[in-house]
Amino acid sequence: MWCVAEVDEAYWERMDDVLEIYERPYNPQEPVVCLDEKPVVLHRDLRPASAAEPAQPAKRDYEYERCGTANVFCAVEPLAGRHFTWPTPNRSGKQFALILRRLANAYPNARTIHLVLDNLSTHSRRSLLRQFGDQGDSLWNRFTLHFTPKHASWLNQAEIEISIFARQCLGSRRIPSLHDLRSECAAWNRSVNRRRLKINWTFSRLDAANVFHQQLQLFKQSQY
Repeated sequence: MWCVAEVDEAYWERMDDVLEIYERPYNPQEPVVCLDEKPVVLHRDLRPASAAEPAQPAKRDYEYERCGTANVFCAVEPLAGRHFTWPTPNRSGKQFALILRRLANAYPNARTIHLVLDNLSTHSRRSLLRQFGDQGDSLWNRFTLHFTPKHASWLNQAEIEISIFARQCLGSRRIPSLHDLRSECAAWNRSVNRRRLKINWTFSRLDAANVFHQQLQLFKQSQY
């Protein structure tokens, strides 16, 4: 269950902006893409696991070796069912810049790419300028940014994508290296894109007005 922060004017404006984007009909010239990161802990089995056999379940020893951490950028175009899953060593500004370049290349004919993301400090024009110099500006301008309110990542449909990815791809397996993680992610990405799995988002601006009406009224009264 999400803990919703206090709704003030800034929260409401950003929430309204994100929900308005979600309510637009599908437009391939202006795709709506949601992006977020998922940290992954890498583990290696110390003893080989045994596969399942008739009348015998699969077995895995409880002991493992921790092999560091990695990050996965998860992006989804909910209305088109396009999924992008890119493992990286970390979620630094450099990696964010490289991911935005890959996203831009995935939509070469789009007038603009509406990108929904949270308020991580690396999600900025500065990250692109540091990585690409003056070319970072032209790359940044390929996108129309829609930031979720602070403490409101539940408004980012990439959170749903991460949940699906974690269940279907990562599961409870132990993945020992970034190389193996990339291989598993690529296989899952191919599978989910073949099925064109879409996200049916139903929370609207009208729903938001009904749910947060009381908090918004209290905030407005406090302004006087």
